[in-house]
Amino acid sequence: MDGQLRANIKIGSEVNIVLKKDQRNGTLTHGFVKDILTSAPKHTHGIKVRLEDGQVGRVKEVIED
Repeated sequence: MDGQLRANIKIGSEVNIVLKKDQRNGTLTHGFVKDILTSAPKHTHGIKVRLEDGQVGRVKEVIED
């Protein structure tokens, strides 16, 4: 699922994000959403979230069950 729409992301969702340090090379980090940091309903670079392990990045994909 697309990570640009806030409606697609819930607390506890399994996601792949790009960390700030990985924006140039596009390395994805896997985790579960603890907090949703972007308040806008849509963001072209992905909704910014904090994972349960504390890492912050923009959602590139939401993993569906």
